[in-house]
Amino acid sequence: MSVKKKVALISQVLDSLYPAPAIPLDHKDTYTLLIAVLLSAQCTDKRVNLVTPHLFALADTPQKMSKQKQGIVEAIVRPCGLAPSKSKHIVELSKMLVAEFGGNVPHTFEELESLPGVGHKTASVVMVHAFKVPAFPVDTHIHRLAARWGLSDGSTVIKTEKDLKSLFPKEEWEKRHLQMIYFGREYCKAVKHDKKTCPICSKL
Repeated sequence: MSVKKKVALISQVLDSLYPAPAIPLDHKDTYTLLIAVLLSAQCTDKRVNLVTPHLFALADTPQKMSKQKQGIVEAIVRPCGLAPSKSKHIVELSKMLVAEFGGNVPHTFEELESLPGVGHKTASVVMVHAFKVPAFPVDTHIHRLAARWGLSDGSTVIKTEKDLKSLFPKEEWEKRHLQMIYFGREYCKAVKHDKKTCPICSKL
């Protein structure tokens, strides 16, 4: 099957299963989305969603968070793992937002990636979901599926992102990114994956 036909088939199945995928991280604005995505590194979205209500009850704006002691933030985010570094980044990036960006989350990749603890994937999620700037954030699920479906060689996350961007129309990136995450969790898991019952792998 040609790559073009694969993409058409994958798109059809994803659209049928997830016609209007929602962002899996609970948030109320751009700042809380940024913090939730930062916390999701090496942690499930489900666990992040259990932690953020407590964190945002303490502080839900850069101004409030910048005044918090790291130890207090660390105690709250501990269930998400990597608590010392994540809590440090949360407090530091909040201070930076207040000092350099007027308390607002910047809307360019360069500025976002200048914030402590914010890498390309985190910046991509904020850009595409908060600012509607075309981006294709690649997490472990998407990286795995792209390789499994023969859409990329799986060598690096950067390569996967580049390949997926070239295969799917720009206006679909936001939707496809979310659909692939949900599909990877539900049907196309890393272990104990049954190709015969997978709605996509069984057809490729």
